[in-house]
Amino acid sequence: MFRFLLNSIMLGVGLAMDAFSVSIVNGLNEPKMPAGRTCKIAGTYAGFQFAMPMIGWFCVHTIAEYFEAFQKFIPWIALLLLLYIGGKMVYEGLFDKKDDNDKSDEETGELKILCNATLIMQGIATSIDALSVGFTIATYRAASAFSCSVLIAVTTFIICIVGLHFGKKFGEKLADKATVFGGIILILIGIEIFVTGI
Repeated sequence: MFRFLLNSIMLGVGLAMDAFSVSIVNGLNEPKMPAGRTCKIAGTYAGFQFAMPMIGWFCVHTIAEYFEAFQKFIPWIALLLLLYIGGKMVYEGLFDKKDDNDKSDEETGELKILCNATLIMQGIATSIDALSVGFTIATYRAASAFSCSVLIAVTTFIICIVGLHFGKKFGEKLADKATVFGGIILILIGIEIFVTGI
């Protein structure tokens, strides 16, 4: 039991590193992010980190042949998503282009830099490699695979909360440079996932 817990948590730590880096970027861009929004962002990443190993486990037990072929595209998907998000941030940071999602909310006055669509794209990009964990836990029974995925998600949530707070702390100091800096980090994360995945 202890070994199972330790392995699952360590798996979660390894898988959460990309989400941790992206969390720092989001914190940099929104230094005044409220606690509820912080939990929502960390929870989104944790949700994807829970879902991907379970999807991978399910695929191994049902359509393993097709899933193996799909694995070749995982690094490309992560790269394209993070290049798009990061490139958009760099462009907006350099040319000060604002869209509807960047405008202050009428009621709260908060600056909403990260829209839901972008958050989902980040969640997919930082967790898609966790599909491969389906092979790692392929010998687990359904209940064990579920428990392992829950532990991965909880670990990811905690790590992302830390990343968001870290980013928020330094976001105020970086001020207007944060968007460009964050975009470059996302692009580098995408390249790193791609290089290590092929």
